[in-house]
Amino acid sequence: MNEFKTYHPIVNFVYFIFVIGFSVFLMHPVCLLVSFMCGFSYSVMLKGKGAIKTNLIYMLPVMLASAIINPAFNHEGATIITYLPSQNPLTLESVAYGLGAALMLVSVICWFSCYNEIMTSDKFIYLFGRIIPSLSLVISMTLRFVPRFSAQLKIVANAQKCMGRDVFCGSIIQRARHGICILSIMTAWALENAIETADSMRSRGYGHPGRTAFSIFTFDKRDKNALLCIAVLGIYTLAGNMAGAMRFSYFPAMESSELSVFGISVLAAYFALCMCPIIIELWEAGKWKTIKSKI
Repeated sequence: MNEFKTYHPIVNFVYFIFVIGFSVFLMHPVCLLVSFMCGFSYSVMLKGKGAIKTNLIYMLPVMLASAIINPAFNHEGATIITYLPSQNPLTLESVAYGLGAALMLVSVICWFSCYNEIMTSDKFIYLFGRIIPSLSLVISMTLRFVPRFSAQLKIVANAQKCMGRDVFCGSIIQRARHGICILSIMTAWALENAIETADSMRSRGYGHPGRTAFSIFTFDKRDKNALLCIAVLGIYTLAGNMAGAMRFSYFPAMESSELSVFGISVLAAYFALCMCPIIIELWEAGKWKTIKSKI
């Protein structure tokens, strides 16, 4: 299931700009929960059930670290729970803010993992290749470098293991030598790959004035409707936040904006925005099942 990936790059990019930006700046507990649940669900939908274990392995330590570190160093807040051995107060507000910051961090990680699946390097270059050719190429290569480096690292590590140079075997000095050898190989591979890519792009005339480019992306009615829906929901959420409908302060005491019809509508718009790709996937899956049942 990856129907949202088939949409025009501008639709994908605008969507992730909205959801990642809101995930960073909206610290209302309801907004944090919505962002986390939708981001986690969509990442599992994109990568399969195996993503549940992978996400939890990385996210739980991050959440625990953030939730513990903040109360240990931040002692603001009016509601004192107890006193630490250092005689500094442990406040309810600092604990709540630590949990909120942890939830915000893992939500952003989830959305960026989805971004990497949807926004491929060719989409990014398509959007910004003519505006900022050099910077768009560098950003595209950087985003693409991490998964390629990880895949190449596994290949090199397995090859070294077959030669008896496993980093988990032998004494500490031997394991360190094997690790340094693998690091040296990977460094040489990364530099050589960067040079080859730069030479290839230069030989193709990338960034030169008047250069034409082939593109498989077309902006059709479906993309127009999706972009309009995302833009309306995103702008309405932004306007509601600027109007104070989702205001929530942690210090000196936790305080939220009053519950109102407008506030509920803004939260509903934000939930609908985060759910857009999931709704698209489920809608297309339902249409496919209907078509199959008629065959």
